[in-house]
Amino acid sequence: MVVAALSDRSTEMSEIETAFKGEKVLITGGLGFIGSNLAYRLVDLQAKVSIVDCLLPQAGGNLFNVHDIKDRINVTFADIRDTEAMNERVIGQDYIFNLAAQLSHVDSLTDPFTDLDINCRGHLTLLQACQKYNPDVKIIYAGTRSQYGKIEYIPVDEQHPVNPTDTNGISKHAAEQYHILYNNLYGIKATSLRLTNTYGPRHQMKHSRQGFLNWFLRLAMDAQTIKIFGNGKQIRDFNYVDDVVEAMLMAAVNDKANGEVFNLGGSTSNLIDLVRLIIKVTGTGAFELMPFPEEHKRIEIGDYIANHNKIEKILGWQPKVSLEEGISKTVSFYRQCRSEYWDTEQ
Repeated sequence: MVVAALSDRSTEMSEIETAFKGEKVLITGGLGFIGSNLAYRLVDLQAKVSIVDCLLPQAGGNLFNVHDIKDRINVTFADIRDTEAMNERVIGQDYIFNLAAQLSHVDSLTDPFTDLDINCRGHLTLLQACQKYNPDVKIIYAGTRSQYGKIEYIPVDEQHPVNPTDTNGISKHAAEQYHILYNNLYGIKATSLRLTNTYGPRHQMKHSRQGFLNWFLRLAMDAQTIKIFGNGKQIRDFNYVDDVVEAMLMAAVNDKANGEVFNLGGSTSNLIDLVRLIIKVTGTGAFELMPFPEEHKRIEIGDYIANHNKIEKILGWQPKVSLEEGISKTVSFYRQCRSEYWDTEQ
């Protein structure tokens, strides 16, 4: 079975089309949303792909995410915090896409020590392994817009003050700084991409704690009412996962990215217009406005639009998939594979 929503990129040869052929690539958190989509693209580019994932409950990892390439990749069930496992897995790798993380903002507040342990100690474990056993590797780290915290101006460029509103933003920023430090201090080539709201196929659909767009899609597909907190005029920007994968590949093959931090950004919408578009695409669902729950109100950042001029200028990356096109592809995927992602957990 070949599931829908793989990349529709042109087959025209480019640096990316040739750079990964035969190269050894490790993806931490590779059974998750972005990691699995990245794995499909790398397999298509004829890379030798290995995945490390410990399938932590609620984290989003799903073996079905790599169902169609399971015989073409190597999967190791291990935790990024496991020193022995990381020491072994980094040896011989040409590229590491470091995507393992605790992602939930709400969970980071209720259990800050686990958030700290995974997002800081885990990444230090990986970086130490690289320093000792593979100092020539190139690492792409997945940062987040939440590192900026409450927004002082838009569009947000990389010089915007960093002032996270929750413990997850702090731990993610610390992990990013570890990567840049190891780049500067030990010569381990590392780049961080600060991702905005990424959506698309293979995202977990069991709960809303790792991104709201896919959860809104589930509610609409189930003909349920989507609850929008606040007045619905909050602005966000969104990237379809294929565009994020392409940015990661560009950063990996370009030495100009070493030691740099880049924003990603794409389609912008306020939440009401976003939900109306979701309802249009799915043909079902409704929405209502409601006051912010206290746990969400405390960490609300305000409007967010990323300035991604830096990555466009240095690496030539631009988002290509429109919001309507991306939502349509995502809905099509879940209509085919619903049973692998739905359950009754709320």
